[in-house]
Amino acid sequence: MGKFEPAQKALIASESVPTSLLSRNVALLFAIACGMAVANIYYAQPLLDAISNEFGITHSSVGIVITITQICYALGLLLLVPLGDLLNRRWLIAGQMLISVLALIVVGTAPVSMVLFIGIAVVGLLAVVTQTLVAFAATLAAPAERGRAVGVVTSGIVIGILLARTFAGVLTDLAGWRSVYLVSAGLTLIMACVLFRVLPHDDHKRESLSYLQLLRSLLTLFAQERILLIRGALALMIFAAFSILWTSLVLPLSTPPISLSHTAIGAFGLAGVAGALAAARAGRLADRGLGQKTTGLALILLLISWLPISYTHHSLLALIVGIVLLDLAVQAVHVTNQSMILTLRPEARSRLTAGYMIFYSIGSATGSIASTSIYVYSGWNGVCLLGAIVSALALLFWALTHRAGT
Repeated sequence: MGKFEPAQKALIASESVPTSLLSRNVALLFAIACGMAVANIYYAQPLLDAISNEFGITHSSVGIVITITQICYALGLLLLVPLGDLLNRRWLIAGQMLISVLALIVVGTAPVSMVLFIGIAVVGLLAVVTQTLVAFAATLAAPAERGRAVGVVTSGIVIGILLARTFAGVLTDLAGWRSVYLVSAGLTLIMACVLFRVLPHDDHKRESLSYLQLLRSLLTLFAQERILLIRGALALMIFAAFSILWTSLVLPLSTPPISLSHTAIGAFGLAGVAGALAAARAGRLADRGLGQKTTGLALILLLISWLPISYTHHSLLALIVGIVLLDLAVQAVHVTNQSMILTLRPEARSRLTAGYMIFYSIGSATGSIASTSIYVYSGWNGVCLLGAIVSALALLFWALTHRAGT
């Protein structure tokens, strides 16, 4: 049987190359667009003090800005991302980004807090264009290159999340917090025009369903595709671990004995970017049928990463090593998850992406809430222990489902 393998590989290559419409440059453009879009929902985190002072919102209540953004992002995953299976994605992506431009301008020019809240809600809702881009990239890529393409595009999302704080901090220091959203509006407008010009025509087979039927079919996917539930559960746990670190990291770094500035704290995101870039190759391993092994190795690294992270008070170098390992592991599993899920049903890629990312949202929110609560009672050691427990549970869950043959 082995002598037929070269012929089989040649056949796969000959079939996939002509159907590939996603060049490396277009994949990088997708990644940049994803990073820009997802950053819009993270800019507010380092700006809460400035927003609180300008609108007279108490520090105990200003967190509602983050809450509104995250809730609306989750609603967008459920209500907007599935539209990619129903509508022309080229027009859908450009349209969502143009409306995002208007919402960003509203936020950047808001005269009162209510207008700010409305604008930030729309920003959060439409930031899910990132997931439409991921599903579109998977459709455009040749089957043999799908994992690589997903890896490149999703790396842009993680990098956007990590660099949002640094970008917002620098612009706020230079021109005030409003400039962050106004500059983002300008960049988003340029990107929308470029994407509409560059994106190929979307000729994928569309579902002949009503919008309500489309949403109901999303629920049936959870019942019909076991791998979606398994990989979704892994996403919940790894992004809970991701949020446990990044939500609470500012607490030990900004207080004695470390007492770093917010600019210096934001710079630690650069270490995370290094890990995210390294993990982009995970998609290529998934293309070669090594998704399960990649997942297991990455989850082991995720668990190990909490050891150097726990030495934050003794060594910032150890923290940097831990951050690189953690972000490498999280991104590797995330890329592998999406590479495996997006091969299930070509006609339902947007719904599969939406269903998977709902788990991501739940994990991120849970990790954020749990980490700050634990820090109050147990300090940084408690946070690291929580992260290690969640990581160990993810590794155990993978081992059990892996043995089950999934």
